[in-house]
Amino acid sequence: MLKLITWPIRLVLAPILVLGVIAYAVAAVNYFEPWKPKPAGKVTAAPEGAGWTDLLGADNAAQWKDLAGTQTFEIQDGTLHIPPSPNPFIKLKYATFTKQTFGDFDLHLEFKLGETPWWTMIPYAILSPQMHGNSGVFLRVPKDESALRGFEVQVCGDYGWPPCKTGTGSIYDVVTPMFNMARPVGEWNSYDISTRGTKVTVTVNGWRVIDTDFALLAAPVGKFATPYAQLPLEGQIALQDHGGEITYRNIKIRTAGASDPLPDLSDSATTINTPAVPATATTEPAEPETKLN
Repeated sequence: MLKLITWPIRLVLAPILVLGVIAYAVAAVNYFEPWKPKPAGKVTAAPEGAGWTDLLGADNAAQWKDLAGTQTFEIQDGTLHIPPSPNPFIKLKYATFTKQTFGDFDLHLEFKLGETPWWTMIPYAILSPQMHGNSGVFLRVPKDESALRGFEVQVCGDYGWPPCKTGTGSIYDVVTPMFNMARPVGEWNSYDISTRGTKVTVTVNGWRVIDTDFALLAAPVGKFATPYAQLPLEGQIALQDHGGEITYRNIKIRTAGASDPLPDLSDSATTINTPAVPATATTEPAEPETKLN
């Protein structure tokens, strides 16, 4: 009797399920567009010379603190390492540089995401690349306040995904980068971030992907209740511990004036990732057309 009842239900649900899987696959292909060439960059060189301060140097390493008192990161040999957490319900933590605050500046840093715990893989494949490594560079964070009072340049393991407002190089949930320039998990990436008053630029692996002015954001945007035009123009730097393993190095900064030019990153080599040509395709030039007089 039970089979007689469930058989019509299965007869209806089976084709719906098949159609749903097909629709999901088609949508995924159209979303990723694997047939289209995409830009690729490489890590920019760490800046040297007068005016640049190494925030992970011997004089500054001890100034990084977790203000909540739950510190897990360690600084050794010029790198700041955040280990992976075995707990999927981790409370967010922040490694904060407490020595001084910064207003207008040029900041260079490099980061490398580690492999993530096993429990992230299914959500990563289905829902979000943020599950495959997630951190963030928080800037202009007021002293003794939440890191969310500053603004975040997102860090996550979304290599190969289209750019989005929560992806690599984005101003989190507010500004989408022009391209997603993330390198694969396990490879180094570079950020070059500059602020001039309310203007912010973000360069990822040699490509300037964001050039925006917070003054235009006079109303709340994304999940934030405070309009970005009202964010503080000076504050501390903090690096987010979101549970995944990540290593930072070459965190170097110099203060700037409102009219100072942005750093010249034009020497950074960039390429275009072009989909492979099928083996059966020919690359020989076509014969010229015959013209009739």
